[in-house]
Amino acid sequence: MEHISIFIAFGAGVLSFLSPCVLPLIPAYISFISGLSVDELKGAEKPLAGILTGTVLFILGFSCVFVALGASATYISGFMLAHAQILRLVLGIIVIIFGCHLLGLFNLKFLQYEKRVHLKKRPANIFGSFFIGIAFAFGWTPCIGPILGSILTLAATKETIGQGILLLSAYSLGLGLPFLLTSIAIASFLAFFSKISKYFKVISVVSGILLIGVGILIIGDRL
Repeated sequence: MEHISIFIAFGAGVLSFLSPCVLPLIPAYISFISGLSVDELKGAEKPLAGILTGTVLFILGFSCVFVALGASATYISGFMLAHAQILRLVLGIIVIIFGCHLLGLFNLKFLQYEKRVHLKKRPANIFGSFFIGIAFAFGWTPCIGPILGSILTLAATKETIGQGILLLSAYSLGLGLPFLLTSIAIASFLAFFSKISKYFKVISVVSGILLIGVGILIIGDRL
């Protein structure tokens, strides 16, 4: 069932990209990374090599953080294998609670907390985008907490660190691929955003249902 876990992790990354606290700021991040205004980005007929390079390094930055978290979660769980059944039950319930939070059945205040990174100076060189990606991962983790936390919880049920790394790599790909596509077609993204913003509530509901399903599968040892 490993391929199902990877697919779920990838989908969770895409849902994180579409979340109301990440999606609206994508143009600002791309503008900051590239050093171009949003109007300049829209006016470009084709993506500049610098924009794509900066975006790729940005993605690698936050991916390194998420993958490290996944490896850590799996490593820690290695000490708990003697109580694997109880671990799955507890972790599954936690994921279901995350899902109920996104559905709006109740509110968990610590998951509503947002720590946004406000960057005033753009990178001194192209490799600075990598460190901005790291800052993005740490600064926005509370914002995408329910989804990311659920994937980390799933990683904690895996037997090897390699499985945890693979899982969070899939999550990072799901979050990073839309970033890359956006940098290629910023004008199309802005038009897309104006249409999808009205469906943020639906996205939260879909995310909540997904997490509840994942929680049930964890409890049933199906992932």
